This record gives sequence, C-alpha cells and structure tokens, in this order.
Amino acid sequence: MTGIIILAAGASSRMGRPKQLLVYQQQSLLQRAIKAAVAVPNTYVIVVVGAHQSVIALELANESIKVIYNADWQQGMASSVSVGIKYLITEQPAVQNALLMLCDQPFVDTALLQNLINTQQTSGRPIVASAYQNTLGAPVLFDQYYFAELMALQGQEGAKTMLNKYKSEVISIPFEQGAIDIDTPEDYERLLNF
Repeated sequence: MTGIIILAAGASSRMGRPKQLLVYQQQSLLQRAIKAAVAVPNTYVIVVVGAHQSVIALELANESIKVIYNADWQQGMASSVSVGIKYLITEQPAVQNALLMLCDQPFVDTALLQNLINTQQTSGRPIVASAYQNTLGAPVLFDQYYFAELMALQGQEGAKTMLNKYKSEVISIPFEQGAIDIDTPEDYERLLNF
C-alpha cells in the first residue's frame, strides 16, 4: 500500500490568503489534490494542515481522508513531512512507500500519481520523482527505507535534499506542468487565464 501525504500546512504568506482554498475549475486547490489522490487504488490519503487549520478543516469536513494537524508548521515543510510519515508508520504499518504531494500544483492528477507508483514497481528504484524545468521535485515517491531520514528533515528543505543526496537511487518521470505552482496572486491570475 502507498501512503499519499498532501502537504497543506503553509501560511501562504506570499499569497496573502490560504492558497489551499483558491478555486480553480470549480474546486479549491486542496480539493483538486485530494480528488486526484483518493482515486488512486490501494492508497491511504492524509492531509497535513497547520496555518489556517480551522478554515481548511471546514473545507475537508466531507472528505474521506485523514486530516492531521502539524503544530510545528511554522518550522517549515520538513515538519509536515515528518508528521505525515510518523502518522503512516504508527497508524498504517502496511504502507510500503509514501508519495508526497503539494496542494499548490494544480495539474497533478490521478494518472500522474499512478504513474509514479507504477514506475517504482516496474523499475525497482526506491525513489520516483517528477521532472520539470531541469529539476526534480514533487510529487515524489519514497520507499519506506527512507522514512527515518524523511522524519529527520529540518526547516524548509522538504524532501528535495534527499533527491540530491540519493541521485543514483532516483528515477524520474516527465511532468512539465509541475513547474506551475501557485505562490503569489500573480501566479493565481496566470492560472485562471491558462
């Protein structure tokens, strides 16, 4: 089984309002991420929230996913990765790998997530990353072998440092639209006009 961790704890300081709740094609960015994730078979989906937790929790009331609060969200993305992995290890010990997703990449879909899982199964590689704009990034899948190290990440680094550290273990799949993420009002405006 694959655990899918949707990281949605950030304060959206550059946006000026919770970007998780920005609407694109009749759904919030967070709802779009959840919809893509829950449609992947044999997965367990959790959403890690932090800043704006009370408003975001209302949005998630009818979703069939597990919502976890990261009390240390101000320490950066690494704390949310850690909280998500710890929860998977404790509550879902059958999980063999974890797929980390961001809620501000509007073009992530079920097919992409399934492709990451399939690629890991067929290649035997323990890390599968998305490739865009000459870099590797999220969504990214890690074998359980890396769970302890993921839990030890600090600050804003997220899992990107591990992609660099274990280059020889990584296989990537193309996802050019992964470069589109929504951080500022200008990004959102461009998305709406896309």
